[in-house]
Amino acid sequence: MLWQALCRFGQKLVRRRTLEPGMAETRLARCLTTLDLVALGVGSTLGAGVYVLAGEVAKDKAGPSIVICFLVAALSSMLAGLCYAEFGARVPRSGSAYLYSYVTVGELWAFTTGWNLILSYVIGTASVARAWSSAFDNLIGNHISQILQGSISLHVPHVLAEYPDFFAMGLVLLLTGLLALGASESALVTKVFTVVNLLVLGFVIISGFIKGDLHNWKLTEEDYKLAVAGLNDTYSLGPLGSGGFVPFGFEGILRGAATCFYAFVGFDCIATTGEEAQNPQRSIPTGIVISLFVCFSAYFGVSSALTLMMPYYQLQPESPLPEAFLYTGWAPARYVVAIGSLCALSTSLLGSMFPMPRVIYAMAEDGLLFRVLARIYTGTHTPIVATVVSGIIAAFMAFLFELTDLVDLMSIGTLLAYSLVAICVLILRYQPDQEMRNEEGEVELQEEKIHEAEKLTLQGLFCPLNSIPTPLSGQVVYVCSSLLELALMFLNLTLEALLLSVLCLVLAQWSTPLLSGDPLWIAVFVLLLTLITGITGVIWRQPQSSTPLHFKVPALPLLPLVSIFVNIYLMMQMTAGTWARFGVWMLIGFAIYFGYGMQHSLEEVKSDQPPLKSRAKTVDLDLSSACTHSI
Repeated sequence: MLWQALCRFGQKLVRRRTLEPGMAETRLARCLTTLDLVALGVGSTLGAGVYVLAGEVAKDKAGPSIVICFLVAALSSMLAGLCYAEFGARVPRSGSAYLYSYVTVGELWAFTTGWNLILSYVIGTASVARAWSSAFDNLIGNHISQILQGSISLHVPHVLAEYPDFFAMGLVLLLTGLLALGASESALVTKVFTVVNLLVLGFVIISGFIKGDLHNWKLTEEDYKLAVAGLNDTYSLGPLGSGGFVPFGFEGILRGAATCFYAFVGFDCIATTGEEAQNPQRSIPTGIVISLFVCFSAYFGVSSALTLMMPYYQLQPESPLPEAFLYTGWAPARYVVAIGSLCALSTSLLGSMFPMPRVIYAMAEDGLLFRVLARIYTGTHTPIVATVVSGIIAAFMAFLFELTDLVDLMSIGTLLAYSLVAICVLILRYQPDQEMRNEEGEVELQEEKIHEAEKLTLQGLFCPLNSIPTPLSGQVVYVCSSLLELALMFLNLTLEALLLSVLCLVLAQWSTPLLSGDPLWIAVFVLLLTLITGITGVIWRQPQSSTPLHFKVPALPLLPLVSIFVNIYLMMQMTAGTWARFGVWMLIGFAIYFGYGMQHSLEEVKSDQPPLKSRAKTVDLDLSSACTHSI
């Protein structure tokens, strides 16, 4: 009895969402075009990073080679973007990575993904709102902050802000009202701000190439000494490194790329519009790819112009572009840059707020969050309760909290979502097709064919007999993908431990050869590489689904695995404090799931109903057979 109860409990954790094929009925308004989605993706991604991040990375981490950093970061983001694009074509529904996880790897992982996406969007909204308030305050001479610091001051460092930000709170509440009006109205505002932002960035890029000096990519120690001699008390110089185009070496490029990766976070908001896009199966993949390309072009151009206009060690991370124009003698251009930064922050703020209520709505409609959050206002066809509740929470956080110590939590949630989407693409591509269409376009269920009992053999792993996916080959890929995710995580840990041990040996004994690291770590490293290569070979040999889609990820299973490896590696760079805060947030989420969501899930309700004689297509993978067999 106990074993059966545990087995039923485990089946609830891995049960999967069933979906009707094609575009199902939706209570939301399908009003967004491909251009709307591109504007939404560009606006949410191309935010404050282009005005601040480029100067910070160029000054201390990469120098002029920041252009290579953005290229590496763009390639890494494109791997995740391709996986999102295939899922947007395969599962055109609202919910983004949450829904993708639900239909593939199970309910518990789906709730974990959705809960972390909510955290990422809330913190992102609050932090961008405070950045907008700060930029506006700086533009008018810091009068707002001086008044608030003098009258209302908070004294809880690393938790609360120095002063309550009424301006940021009001801005979030104002945009919450805009989002409640409807998706088309929000998209119109986003397009206007995005166009202004791109025009300003185009002006920056053209001006940089006109006023720039190629010598700034070939700086030497003599140039640095001249800069030190002319230094005043206002500015401080960054390190020179070795000078030239790559002053901080290959290590600097990698460190800069890890930082620049977060400049591309935001395109995933396009995937939350599956029930509001007019043609989601085509426009979501197109929107993701185009928005990433536009963002990379802007980052590449601005970073090139910035390092050409001004020596990298003289850049000011707080306001690199205005100071660069001041350095070249174009001081009035700083006001144009200020307008562009406010527009960029506005679109970034809308981009953070737009997907937040849609994820909450999708989870509430599935019963994993409280049902009241799934209410739709019939006048505008928007998730009104989810929009208002999420907006109030974000406004409260922007009002009180200093969010610099919490921003890394955004990265954990986003990277976890990226990894799960990649693993979901890997699993679904190798599952058997369960439908066929007749000439009228109606869905017909395939007649269940009685196959001879399939047996799992070593030869069958690498040389399967069938040329189309079968339940057995699907289960093989599912298990191998799960093992690969664990192996890649341990590989990252082992790689860091191996590099650390080699570094310690080199520092302690310079004559020690580089390859004389700890034999234990080397053995574990080689073993993991062998295991990963073997499992990847097994997945590669399995037959793939031939279902026609508007977009498919190329080079399976290599690209999703590289994406997972990069995401896990970046997650491992987080501090212990960030992981502790992540643990607290997850405890709150699991309390909601096990106390409410598990009992009220739609899949739980369906399981209590008598089975129908015929059923529609599902992307549910039956893992309960293992438990049933063992009972």
